[in-house]
Amino acid sequence: MEAKLWCRFYDRNVPPTLRYPRYPVQQMLHISAAMLPHKAATHLYGSELTFRQLRDQTLRLANALIRLGVKKGDRIGLAMLNCPQFIIAYFAVLSAGGIVVNMNPLYTHDELKGMMENTGMTGIFTFDGALPLIRPLAKEVGLKYVVVTKISDYMDGAARSSAKSLDLEEGWFHFSQLVDGSADTRIPRIAFSPDDPALIQFTGGTTGLPKGAVLTHGNIVAALCQSGAWGESINQYVPFERRQAIAAIPFFHVYGNTGCIGWSMLNAGTLILMPRFDLDELLGLIARTPEITYFPSVPTMITAMLNHPKAEQIRIGEHLRLLGSGGAPMPLELILKIQDMGIFFSEGWGMSETMSSGISNPIMNPKVGSIGVPQMDFDVKLVDPENGAEEVRPGEPGEIVIKGPTVMKEYWNNPVETAAQLKDGWLSTGDIARADEDGYLSIVDRKKDMIIAGGFNIYPREVDEVLYQHPKVAEAVAVGIPDPYRGETIKAFIVLKAGQQATEKEVLEFCRQKLAAYKVPKLVEFRNAIPKSTSGKIARKMFRDEEMAKKK
Repeated sequence: MEAKLWCRFYDRNVPPTLRYPRYPVQQMLHISAAMLPHKAATHLYGSELTFRQLRDQTLRLANALIRLGVKKGDRIGLAMLNCPQFIIAYFAVLSAGGIVVNMNPLYTHDELKGMMENTGMTGIFTFDGALPLIRPLAKEVGLKYVVVTKISDYMDGAARSSAKSLDLEEGWFHFSQLVDGSADTRIPRIAFSPDDPALIQFTGGTTGLPKGAVLTHGNIVAALCQSGAWGESINQYVPFERRQAIAAIPFFHVYGNTGCIGWSMLNAGTLILMPRFDLDELLGLIARTPEITYFPSVPTMITAMLNHPKAEQIRIGEHLRLLGSGGAPMPLELILKIQDMGIFFSEGWGMSETMSSGISNPIMNPKVGSIGVPQMDFDVKLVDPENGAEEVRPGEPGEIVIKGPTVMKEYWNNPVETAAQLKDGWLSTGDIARADEDGYLSIVDRKKDMIIAGGFNIYPREVDEVLYQHPKVAEAVAVGIPDPYRGETIKAFIVLKAGQQATEKEVLEFCRQKLAAYKVPKLVEFRNAIPKSTSGKIARKMFRDEEMAKKK
């Protein structure tokens, strides 16, 4: 591909390159709090926290953490749903010099334990709903600091919880009591460099086993600056005082970090929080909110929202300004429906390893069916998927290899995978794409066997390994099959051990005990044998092709 060919398709006020500030991520909170101190930063079921209040509570918590012994470089986990406490803890850990480890509280014991052990985590912020998992884990791993909250603690009129009401272990801390007990709102005097790690975001890879992508302060600040510039063709018409977004994407997901928390700080925008996605709640929220500047979402949310009978009744097009989508391809019919409703739409591509940025459709000049063009300051090559070195000829499919300011520093404590994925700053993505004559890219296949269901990345080897733990299973393979709602869903093909019998229900129940809910197969098919290649490898692609043929 000809370098920078694509820049001529950028929206008129999007520059081909940016100057990135060298301040740490938390500086964005200080800017919003100084410029619009009395504006609501968060809105949770009618209760609001201003930017100034958010800043004050962040600094009080940061200084409390330092007094507890948190030092620069310490890894602190965040295992919470979307709530003000998540944002406060996120910026407090960064302000204290710590490294945030994003953790999905819906993960299982084994999944969370693996993350804790890999990162050498010293502390964790969590909420009451995750305590049944966190209690044994904290003891097994030997966490020094456990801070617990209840989401309703930041809702006006709700009874506030306490260490006693949550039955916290001796030596654990209650979130609100820790904040209230600290009066120090000075900015911690800690030196930061753009190259300092800020976030460890776990993702799968060629092995399917979780790896922690290390994202620096510089990576995150660059990603936010890029997304801000990319959306300016729409945002320029909305004064900062009126900017607000719906936060339904989980904050522990890299897209939720940039698209929600990051967007809010960059735009001094109010985040309307949804701790859990609920369709009726979302539609009611939209109906009550006259102006929603930005709604970062995934195809499953968008499909459910626009196909609901209430969608036309509440006139969604009059409420939403810009709808973003990532994590999986959007059907053409749905994109056209969004545009016909008068809503601007942006679909893009990114990874945990790129802080969710990289390639995106220009808002005013999208090509439906493509993932867009490389964003400012990115270089992209399409290389031969087999040798990973030679660039393919124009129009031919090749693996996306990307280089730019948001590409991760490394995988935490995993030099082998780092060396395999990252070479001279170029990140091998595993996604196969084709470029058209204008430089717009379209995904045609995945080098890896990754399944994208409901916007979540699922690596089939993870599912395979759990299936193999079942005492009646001899062989198993999990594949992604088309699903009209989730994009893809998981089907497991199983060969039972000689003389054994099992039901689909039995297998699925076993998986629910070992895997996060979205990773559990939805279908099980029992087979007499699992086909393999001549080299003895399971022919996963054959199963996928077989299922695809059924849909035709």
